[in-house]
Amino acid sequence: MALVLTRIDNRLIHGQVLEAWVPFVQANCIVVANDEIAGKPLQKMMMKASVPSRILVEIGTVAETILLLNSTRLNRRRILLLFGTTTDAVRAYQGGLTYDHLNLGNLRAEKGKARLSCTLFLDPADLDDLALLDQTGVKITARCIPADGERPWKKLIHAAKGGG
Repeated sequence: MALVLTRIDNRLIHGQVLEAWVPFVQANCIVVANDEIAGKPLQKMMMKASVPSRILVEIGTVAETILLLNSTRLNRRRILLLFGTTTDAVRAYQGGLTYDHLNLGNLRAEKGKARLSCTLFLDPADLDDLALLDQTGVKITARCIPADGERPWKKLIHAAKGGG
């Protein structure tokens, strides 16, 4: 198995992922790890239907995804792994799914979340999750699309606090 991109994007599978990221990383498999979506058969079906048939799509809970990605089932696949939240990413890592880079794509604005960029809004729990992953050595960067430069997540926090 080759994890070619590990990304947090609350929209999960959408046009930007399919049109920009899949070709950029040459993924032939998309895995979604999110307990909420995994429990919604209609949404799962709609997501799968939006993906070209040449790309395998697996959607499951975080626990199911850990088992899947630690098995040999996807060994010949180039996998784009999507989490819906920072909590999903932490739970997967703590559950034994290792990855060395995490792309922050989109985390929507909600009450209590601070704006770090035009697509990233984080609350204290999100910051704690990212700090925990950072401490394990996971490189965390923000990058909406491949044409954008990677921005270290800690620099976004510094800038959001007025540090430039």
